Amino acid sequence: MTSIGAPEMVDWNLAVATATRLTRPGPDVSRDEARRIVAELRQHAQDSEAHVRAFTRMYGDGEEEGAPHGTPVLIVDRPGWVKANVAGFREVLKPLLGKMQARRPGGAGGAVLGTVGGKVTGVEVGMLLSFLSSRVLGQYETFAPATRELPAGPVKPAPGSSRAGRLLLVAPNIVHVERELDVDPHDFRLWVCLHEETHRTQFSAVPWLRDHIEGEIQGFLGETDLDASTVIERVREAVQSFSGTPSADDEPSDDGRSLVDLVQTPTQREILGRITAVMSLLEGHADFVMDGVGPEVVPSVGEIREKFTQRRASGAGRLDQALRRLLGLDAKLRQYRDGERFVRAVVERTGIDGFNRVWTSPNTLPTKAEIAKPADWIARVHAGRAES
Repeated sequence: MTSIGAPEMVDWNLAVATATRLTRPGPDVSRDEARRIVAELRQHAQDSEAHVRAFTRMYGDGEEEGAPHGTPVLIVDRPGWVKANVAGFREVLKPLLGKMQARRPGGAGGAVLGTVGGKVTGVEVGMLLSFLSSRVLGQYETFAPATRELPAGPVKPAPGSSRAGRLLLVAPNIVHVERELDVDPHDFRLWVCLHEETHRTQFSAVPWLRDHIEGEIQGFLGETDLDASTVIERVREAVQSFSGTPSADDEPSDDGRSLVDLVQTPTQREILGRITAVMSLLEGHADFVMDGVGPEVVPSVGEIREKFTQRRASGAGRLDQALRRLLGLDAKLRQYRDGERFVRAVVERTGIDGFNRVWTSPNTLPTKAEIAKPADWIARVHAGRAES
């Protein structure tokens, strides 16, 4: 990412150290119980493959029914999740940070500025990851580097792919939530695995999806305005929006937008609209699948869904809600809801095979407007099937 000996724009090692130091310990479990939980999650992840594939009818090139995915499953603790995501951040942000590195003043002053700035940013990234590390139940890590050392050893790219995705299950968070909700732990663990396995199936069965999303993200980052005064002005506007302070032109603040939304160029907002649409699709599809498969294999799925939805909507307190809003996590909650409604509406009208036309190419992905109006997507992709 940088030349040999040059300070990086983000001190990633400090980010990991900061997050690890701030991350709260997980729930108390004995060593034997921890081993049983890890073994059960690994088994549920394996069993979920067949359930999800049968329900979605999605198979990758060369995959046959019953054949395992070519991507690994890792059961991690909170620090393990942090380390995995730092590696992903480094990969995705490499072009942007390289551009910023090139614009930095040369000489000793620039080196000192880079070192100090990298450490400050590293601490900030670490604090963010610490906050998130106790809230994520599972994750399909799409942008993992091609090969690197992990807690479970090196990961090799899947056949036919330049990089391997990975399925991460955060064991202490799953145990924490199942206890908080007071639900059957075995059912809840399988239910979570069904959601995350759907994400793994999406990316393994749709080979262009990873590159498409990465291209959109790189386009978003490439439009980043690196002029410091412009960035400061946008941050000021963001702070005013959240504090209720009127802006200079006396326009009302947009309280529905996060800091992430406000620090953008107009072009970035267009790109973000497309990214939001595809993420709504992926998250909504995963929720639809986990609930669709659930009645067959998760006896208490109704109770789990009801309690989990209430927890997802309410958050864990005022501070948690404020941080979720500031970071744009409330938008992610809307993605689950709106995306699931889109998927359900399309499947009801066209069947699962009709819905699966969404995976044909980037052109058949729904737009942000179509997520809200599934009939418009049906009219565009399935001409004549939408209601007039």
